[in-house]
Amino acid sequence: MGAAARSALASAGRAANEAVSLVVFVLLDALEVLLCVVYKVADYVAEGAWRPCYCSRSSAAAGATGKIVVSERGGSKVVSMLSSTKLHLEDISDTLYARPSVLACAAASASGSSGASPRRPAGVAVHSTIVQMLRGKIGVGGGKHRPYPSPRWSDCHCANCNPADTGRLFVHVEGGGGGGAATEEDVLFIHGFVSSSGFWTETVLPHVSPSARSRRRLFAVDLLGFGRSPKPADSLYTLREHVEMIERSVIERHGVRSFHIVAHSLGSILALALAVKYPAAVRSLTLVAPVRPLPRRVCVCAHIPAGTDMIGTRARMQPYFPVPRGEVGTQYVLRTVAPRRVWPPIAFGASVACWYEHLSRTVSIVLCKHHRLWELAFRVFTLYRVRTYLMDGFFCHTHIASWHTLHNIICGSAGKIDKCLEVVRDQLTCDVTVYHGGDDELLPVQCSHAVKAKVPRAQVRVIDGKDHVTIVVGRQKDLARELEEIWDRRR
Repeated sequence: MGAAARSALASAGRAANEAVSLVVFVLLDALEVLLCVVYKVADYVAEGAWRPCYCSRSSAAAGATGKIVVSERGGSKVVSMLSSTKLHLEDISDTLYARPSVLACAAASASGSSGASPRRPAGVAVHSTIVQMLRGKIGVGGGKHRPYPSPRWSDCHCANCNPADTGRLFVHVEGGGGGGAATEEDVLFIHGFVSSSGFWTETVLPHVSPSARSRRRLFAVDLLGFGRSPKPADSLYTLREHVEMIERSVIERHGVRSFHIVAHSLGSILALALAVKYPAAVRSLTLVAPVRPLPRRVCVCAHIPAGTDMIGTRARMQPYFPVPRGEVGTQYVLRTVAPRRVWPPIAFGASVACWYEHLSRTVSIVLCKHHRLWELAFRVFTLYRVRTYLMDGFFCHTHIASWHTLHNIICGSAGKIDKCLEVVRDQLTCDVTVYHGGDDELLPVQCSHAVKAKVPRAQVRVIDGKDHVTIVVGRQKDLARELEEIWDRRR
């Protein structure tokens, strides 16, 4: 087949993909509207209150006084004083509520506008759903804003998913000699999206040598909303909340003074935020299949020194993204991560997870609420010959946790990743090592090369024949040995 024929065939394939995708996602948009009504009624019947969602057109703004102004179809009203939460509003991504339908995007493109974001009131733009969640969380507004029950009717009620200690994360601890006493240095393992500490405790940790264990404590956490950690229904799962829970559950509780960080996928964002916040304590950074920092042309922010709380600097550090005029960077990230295409399958799955609040909740009810049934069926089907730790991580979360983490961290933290890398490059001296699978379709290897471009001293190791998961699972012995070499270099 000649080059011209291959080019024509590829063009025909792209056209067919776009045409089929248009039809499929228009139907999904319609299904989303129907499911919105269904869940409104179901929530009221099960919980005795009308629960807000991000489908509505209402929005809000936080002024300098801390008052929240809610605007619905042109009208506005002051609904509450939330000055204590104003800083947290800066951590919220507008992709939670600014997700136009396929037809709306097509109409906006035809008219020459971006159609990405609704018109917002002055101040810090906030959706009224967030306002109502915050009102219920801090106990204002009376019965009209009843706090969310936790767990909700659509969540799993098992003991693993709902720990008794709701103030700290689940932390798996190994090594460090006897009694868990403080050591000269420790290692913190952070898992990725819809995963758990089992991603590390069932793979790498068993292969860490006795000598390395005797000198270091090994901590593997379940992130907030995942695994055996608390899953508050009224949390917005911002970068700030995730990092503060790691601090409270590991660094403060166990007296960690000096530590290495090993993080996979989304966990790399948290690892960078921790490294910048604790520059003198972090001995090395190992990022496995890291989320890619988006390119930018120039930085419009002032110099930020090491030790700064990067989570609260969003308004001052927003970079300039090479996106069309009138569009915000978070929307660009959303369309890059989830292009609303049926092919390849991973793009379709990401699109459903990112664009459809109620459809993804349905998937969560089917899989996560009934995860014990699925795990039992899998064990019986495999005659109990296959371990299910990956399923445990994938299924043990709530929709609220996954939905908000996806938008507030992956879509809303692009500028923060870029700036954190600059601080690591210019003001930290720790070793930076990046692993990536050569066959990773979820996050291509260019993501790791982008880290290398921002931090020239970073060592990038591309492992041929490995993907986003098998970069760890299947080569855990080799990875454990390589990690020990990295840790020993900083002794």
